[in-house]
Amino acid sequence: MAEPLSGIARSAIAKASWRIIPLLGLGYLVAYMDRVNIGFASTRMNDDLHFSATIYGIGGGLFFLSYALFEVPSNLLLVRFGARRWIARIMVTWGLLAMAMVLVSVPWHFYVLRFLLGFAEAGFFPGVIYYMAHWFPLAHRGRAISRFYVTAPLTSVVMGAISGWLLGLDGQAGLHGWQWLFLVEGAPAVLMGAVILWLLPDAPATARWLSDEEKAWLTGELAADAARLGPPVPHKMLDALRDPLVLQLGAIGFLCISSFYALTLSAPRLLLAGTGLNISQVGYIVGIGGVTGAASMLIAGWMTDRARDRFPVLIMCTALLAIAYAMLGLAATPAIVIGAYLLFSTAWSPVTSSQVQLWADVLPIRKLAVGCAAINSMSQIGAAISPWLWGWAKDATGGYGLALGVMAVAMLLAVVLTIALRAKVRGTVVAVPLVVAA
Repeated sequence: MAEPLSGIARSAIAKASWRIIPLLGLGYLVAYMDRVNIGFASTRMNDDLHFSATIYGIGGGLFFLSYALFEVPSNLLLVRFGARRWIARIMVTWGLLAMAMVLVSVPWHFYVLRFLLGFAEAGFFPGVIYYMAHWFPLAHRGRAISRFYVTAPLTSVVMGAISGWLLGLDGQAGLHGWQWLFLVEGAPAVLMGAVILWLLPDAPATARWLSDEEKAWLTGELAADAARLGPPVPHKMLDALRDPLVLQLGAIGFLCISSFYALTLSAPRLLLAGTGLNISQVGYIVGIGGVTGAASMLIAGWMTDRARDRFPVLIMCTALLAIAYAMLGLAATPAIVIGAYLLFSTAWSPVTSSQVQLWADVLPIRKLAVGCAAINSMSQIGAAISPWLWGWAKDATGGYGLALGVMAVAMLLAVVLTIALRAKVRGTVVAVPLVVAA
């Protein structure tokens, strides 16, 4: 029977949750929106600028190329300068570059700005995971990360609600609708950067809203977690890449992330073609997918913490992704297209959140910054390649069936690799004692 939390422990976790998670979550919401809003913009931008699916795919993927290349250097700088300052810097620079997308008129503009946007955002997500590992003990980290990460699917709700309206501003002030979309959706990142610089504490020891007893409890719990995970190691990229756990987690992430972004960056166009709906109606479908994805992510975070095992949920939902991709590839009716897309949205959230939670579960705390960045970089390489391959397949075949079939097979391979990883770590690293609230 799990031991209930003491009053000090409850208070410390509650304060950290309310003061940190919403702030970082809002930051990630606007980051994720600026990363994927080209999916809605492309429904008008590609026609206005005469971009083929291949040109669009190259630009979509270049973001992830620079994101992967600069992930580790960014996290090393985060460790050096502090999470608060570095995360704020990231947000301000990417917000300005996201707004600069209004200047795109030819393919090379698109390519350069997408590459620079990835460069600016590199390090944000793994940096946040590293930061949260210094605030939330392992027994509470799954729920903390899932509550932060839930803003990723909720971004679809925001984009679905406003993107159709923004595209409808076409011609206002001499701007295309897609230019209004980039301008309006990029500005919040600059504001959030200033807010994070002002409000985010550097560490529990510097948080004025924690009592001395709460600081001592958090420090003790985090130290105990670090002792269970093993001795610290130097921050070296080559050491991280030689770690079998980093390589296995990176390979699984490569397969899943590449398939996810290939579909996500073209989902509005796929839904328009497969359902016959207008862009506002497609936005509602994307928004519903965001709601179901957010709900499944929160449930998965709670379940995996209670079970002390991330793997069952991860394996099951990865298999559901394979089914969703296959259904989309074979879909013959609008109802099947909508149903398959909603299955994809619902299953993806537990897959990505469970994978991220595993990073902090199995890697030593001193190895976490570079380890997270290395895993995420391997994953993002897949995201850099897959949109281009998706666009090439669309231009070559005239449809999405080939790409979706390959993605379904990739998910089945990810299931096999995840089962193998579970056999390696089960009963050693992941299964740690948990303390839960009564």
